[in-house]
Amino acid sequence: MVPIPLARGWDLQVERGPEWLFVRPHRVDRTAEDSPAIAEHVWAILEQSFGNRLVLEMGDFDCLDSHLVGELLWLYRKLHARDGMMRICGLSSENQALLKEFRLEERFPPYRNREDAVMNGSRPSQPR
Repeated sequence: MVPIPLARGWDLQVERGPEWLFVRPHRVDRTAEDSPAIAEHVWAILEQSFGNRLVLEMGDFDCLDSHLVGELLWLYRKLHARDGMMRICGLSSENQALLKEFRLEERFPPYRNREDAVMNGSRPSQPR
């Protein structure tokens, strides 16, 4: 897994699995800005790898903002137009609530980790 520099204080950790691309925006500097521009970088990686299935591991985001939610939507639409799939895992309960507030829980159901995102099909894990 080679880190790809993204924005000040961030990089993307990219790993290819069978049929899926796993991307984790990773904060390398805790003073970094909260929401780097990731959508176009991730899209370029998907095109280079001829992929159309993506799991974004978003555990390093303390708080999503509207800019980042817009980027996630842009990426979702690009993948959907290509008959691809995008799943998000590792969101905090606060970030899950934000997506619900934006009425995006149908597009971005919460998955605990990459295994759940890949193996559970379209049904996210339910909290116990």
